[in-house]
Amino acid sequence: MTKVYEAIVSSHGGREGEVYSQDKRFKHNISGPGSNNKVATNPEELFAAGYSACFNGALQLVMKNKGLVNDSIVTAHVGLHVLPENNFHISVVLKIFIEGMNTEKSLLLAEEAHKICPYSKALDGNVSVKLEII
Repeated sequence: MTKVYEAIVSSHGGREGEVYSQDKRFKHNISGPGSNNKVATNPEELFAAGYSACFNGALQLVMKNKGLVNDSIVTAHVGLHVLPENNFHISVVLKIFIEGMNTEKSLLLAEEAHKICPYSKALDGNVSVKLEII
């Protein structure tokens, strides 16, 4: 396996701190979900951003390989859940829109993208991921 890219991001302060890349081009304040901090994001939003972008990239690749050029939007809903004794889990719903495509064909393309998306592969068997065509 050939590595084509490596992201390096550090976190300082946990859920009330910051995340930043070594070159500081990527830098965000972090605050817990539900915080009133209007200039911060949280790990769930960052995960949703990464997953939606990665999945949409996989979807665009699937469509390109089939000769399709439809525009698509993927919106990731990442839920944070807690069980007793601070046992935290996440869940994901990917809401997928493909311009000019019916629901059945959109779902087939999304399912194919789900098989090649690195985020989807990483979560397989660990996190509930639902694909929803809108």
